[in-house]
Amino acid sequence: MALLRAALTQPFSPRAALPVRHPPTSLTGSGLGLDFSLPPHPGVGAPGRAYPRIEATARRGARTESAKVRNRRLQKKFNGTATKPRLSVFCSNRQLYAVLADDHNKKILFYGSTLQKAICGDPPCGTVEAARRVGEELVRVCNELGISEVSYDRNGFARGDKMMAFEVPVSQHGFLPR
Repeated sequence: MALLRAALTQPFSPRAALPVRHPPTSLTGSGLGLDFSLPPHPGVGAPGRAYPRIEATARRGARTESAKVRNRRLQKKFNGTATKPRLSVFCSNRQLYAVLADDHNKKILFYGSTLQKAICGDPPCGTVEAARRVGEELVRVCNELGISEVSYDRNGFARGDKMMAFEVPVSQHGFLPR
């Protein structure tokens, strides 16, 4: 505890503390004939920085938060219902997966991925074209179910080629705000 008090009372300096020399203050003009030195002031006459350096730092984990952690926090806001289900899209390095979920009744209304044979076709197409077909299939299923709006949850993924190709037919139908 004593070491902590000593550390808190000492001024912070990144360099080693150098002795500070102040000119003596004289009281000879007052008729007393006394000479004494004032205690050193931290910011006066010091060759180095004798005061603490002020550093502005962001809150812990402000920009290093992972997509998974951010998704868990945002899922509280994106709760799907039967009339407005949650459209959750996961985009890996190679594939795209889309799920239309009713969270209140715990049901999956639609699942589509770029891996499905019915969507890729024969011979298989590229993943960007397959992502566009997943979006078209989603619009078709939503029309069959009578769904007019969705809560779009892209799980924090950037809008790359596959994500943009998926969003084009979905936004043309009016599901995504633009």
